[in-house]
Amino acid sequence: MTIDLDSMSKQDLLALRKSVDKAIASFEKRQKEAALAAAQKAAQEHGFSLDEILGKKTSGKTSVPKFRNPDDATQTWSGRGRQPAWYKDAINAGKSPDDLAI
Repeated sequence: MTIDLDSMSKQDLLALRKSVDKAIASFEKRQKEAALAAAQKAAQEHGFSLDEILGKKTSGKTSVPKFRNPDDATQTWSGRGRQPAWYKDAINAGKSPDDLAI
C-alpha cells in the first residue's frame, strides 16, 4: 500500500497521523495483553501465580470508604492518603466532612 503524502493537504496529513497513532496504541495494547496472558500461563504451568513470581502482595486489605461524593455515588474516599478533588471541592464549597460521611 502506497500513500502519496506529497499530494495530501495538511488537514489530511494530521488526520492520517491521528489514525496511525491510534492504530499503534491499539497494536501495543494487544501485544501487552498477549504477553501478560503468556506470562500468566507460564507461571501457572510452574504452580505459581504471576503475582507470586513478581512479589506482589496479595493480602487483599483495602480501606473501607468513609466519605462519598454526593454528586457521584461511585466516588468514595477512605479518609487516608491524598484528598480527592471532589472532596476538596465540596469542603471549599462549604460542606462539612460530616455531610460527606457514609
